[in-house]
Amino acid sequence: MGGEALWDVKPAQIYSTLARLKESGGICEQTVDGDGEGPDRRVYAITEKGRAELTAWFDLPIEREHQRDEVFTKLMLALATGEAEPHRIIQIQRTKLYQDLHDLTAQRRLANPKTELAHILLLDSIVMHLEADLRWLEMVEARLDEIQRQPVPEPELRPRGRPKKNS
Repeated sequence: MGGEALWDVKPAQIYSTLARLKESGGICEQTVDGDGEGPDRRVYAITEKGRAELTAWFDLPIEREHQRDEVFTKLMLALATGEAEPHRIIQIQRTKLYQDLHDLTAQRRLANPKTELAHILLLDSIVMHLEADLRWLEMVEARLDEIQRQPVPEPELRPRGRPKKNS
């Protein structure tokens, strides 16, 4: 549904996931005879335990990963160290986001809503996230001078190594 360009899954990932699911009892495996037409095949089926876990997963909200943002980290390190120009970092990132937006919009235009609606919805989600990232970059760029005037936070120094032994 999402398309290979949006979600590239390697066969090794699939087989390691199947092995973990089998080990945890979420799926079972059967070998089906190839009947001389080809090699034997492995067929996987969901177990009752697996179905219960799947149902529970459907009932949970998904946590978004907002804590780790590499662009933010890059900008803050540029500001703290002076090793890079923050405006240039923003421009490079903006260019990349606009290129991604252009590519995704072209893909969306080519998608047939009568047969590829799920793919279109995925593309719409990605486009909206890219647009939000572009708005955020504009906001940061408008406030860079203000950020640069603020002191760089100093980390709390903590003792390193093993505690000293008491004699």
